[in-house]
Amino acid sequence: MCDSLVARGARTADGATLFAKNSDRRGREPQPFVQFPAAYHSRGSVIRCSHIEIDQVAETYRVMGHSPGWCWGFEHGVNEYGVAIGNHATWSREPLEQEPGLIGMDLVRLGLERGRDAREALEIIAALLETHGQGGSAFAAEGDDGYQNSFVIADGFSAWVLETTARGWAARRVEGAGLTNALTLGAEWQIGSRGLERYALQQGFWTRDERLDFKAAYGLESWPGYLTERRQQAARRGLAGPPLTVSSMKNWLCDHGESPLPPPPHRDAVDPDRYSVCMHADPTSMTTASMVARLPEDLGRRPWPVWISFATPCTGVFVPVYLDGVIPARLASTGEPAFHRERASRNPTMRSAWESLRSLQERATLDFERSIPILREGWKEMERSVELERIRVEQEVAGLFDGDRFDDGEQALTQFMERTAERLVDTADRLAESC
Repeated sequence: MCDSLVARGARTADGATLFAKNSDRRGREPQPFVQFPAAYHSRGSVIRCSHIEIDQVAETYRVMGHSPGWCWGFEHGVNEYGVAIGNHATWSREPLEQEPGLIGMDLVRLGLERGRDAREALEIIAALLETHGQGGSAFAAEGDDGYQNSFVIADGFSAWVLETTARGWAARRVEGAGLTNALTLGAEWQIGSRGLERYALQQGFWTRDERLDFKAAYGLESWPGYLTERRQQAARRGLAGPPLTVSSMKNWLCDHGESPLPPPPHRDAVDPDRYSVCMHADPTSMTTASMVARLPEDLGRRPWPVWISFATPCTGVFVPVYLDGVIPARLASTGEPAFHRERASRNPTMRSAWESLRSLQERATLDFERSIPILREGWKEMERSVELERIRVEQEVAGLFDGDRFDDGEQALTQFMERTAERLVDTADRLAESC
């Protein structure tokens, strides 16, 4: 599962590009928010992704994103050039590859590490997909199911939808789009893999004497619409409504449809009303991490925030983080004694934001009707205080950057994120006692 919304131009209040995504995974899977620096790599070096090694490039860019604790890649994230990418599990008429390859989360991180704008990131992901395929477990390190992928790829100047089959793909530039887990591109796709139309004709996927309809040709004929129907309606409503803002994108990620409360867990698995943008369909799927970003047109000398949340966003809160700074250990750790080899916490025993927000979610789940009003009121003071401090700190850092005092500016952002993370955990733990 997963839901994304991207909008720009007339569809946003100030014309900027807005990106929002919920990561829906199985069983409350730990998903910290991690960061990796820019780096240069020696000729002939390789990088180990989730399942396979591939050739490394000469330079990789600074990135940060939400990443399931077991895997190498990102569910969604941003890079230092203001590119944002998120993926979604999809399936097509082409079978899943049996040999290990790159999973969708690997492709997200690789696109961010190597792409300086949205179009370049798209071409990088497409080339890697054609070369290495999409194979291997995508729900655990091994022994679980895989899937194909769709992607939203955006920067301050453009946004793209990229959808895939096995090693084939199609893409379109968009001003607004919402993606779930079903293919959406029809005959309006603009660029695609070599032989995309010829292969569809050879396989009998497409027989009409007109331009290939990607979804009609490659989409599953028996796709279970109940999984995505309600969520696609939510995306259409969001794009058709008033111009979007960062605040309305956050609200969209908390969408439960007509009710402010999550769908009752006892609903039948084939009931469309069981599935919403803010996903509460355990064990099938739960929202485990969220991100909203206003992507900058001018990277210049001003810090730009990315807003993140842990567990279900309706029970938590979004906090600002910055690439121009060091993501604190409380946000970057699962809180478990051992986690991914690249993510050594400075204090592995420290209670993490993921732990606290997951625990709060589990307490709230016992009685949503009672707990949701408590949580909405309980987060208000922290949200207000963090927002006031954010504005002040960003103004201070912009002045430091203007004076070429980049180290001081990055330190100020790091300290602000550390204070925010402490307050996030403390507030979540206190609210859990009230639910």
